[in-house]
Amino acid sequence: MEEIKFKTNIKCSGCLAQVGPALNETVGENNWQVDLASADKTLIVNGDLKEVEIIAALKKAGYTAERI
Repeated sequence: MEEIKFKTNIKCSGCLAQVGPALNETVGENNWQVDLASADKTLIVNGDLKEVEIIAALKKAGYTAERI
């Protein structure tokens, strides 16, 4: 299982509530987390998904992501 990190524009717990369903559907519950304390608001995903699938899920929820 690979760990992939993304810089995002997720800023708060309200944003997490909006993006959560899309990420749960795409990568599964407990396979992702967002570090809101980091400057990059880092999304960490564990799984065997392609980068484009994760970025598309965030975009669908109205957020952006860039692999770091």
